Amino acid sequence: MDLNAMSSAELKQLQADLENAIDARQKEDLRSAHLAAEKAVGEFGFSLEDVFPSAVKRPKGKAVPKYRNPGNPDQTWTGRGRKPKWVYEVLQAGADLTDLEIT
Repeated sequence: MDLNAMSSAELKQLQADLENAIDARQKEDLRSAHLAAEKAVGEFGFSLEDVFPSAVKRPKGKAVPKYRNPGNPDQTWTGRGRKPKWVYEVLQAGADLTDLEIT
């Protein structure tokens, strides 16, 4: 394949095709490695979860709201991440964060 004879559009298409092929191959290789690892630990009577307990993905539960906007009860905040604009506004109006707690 003579890359020098190809146009930039052809080269970009080739690059996109290569990236897709690499992604597909990596997914297949990962799946094959996972199956081989399962087989290997299975020969000793274990599962992958037994050997690698930290590798088990546990879904995170949705955080429960801890604060509610007194002016609009539909607006809540879990206390995680950045404070919403309404929290800043209520705090600047003189309220305390404990005043916003959901009881």
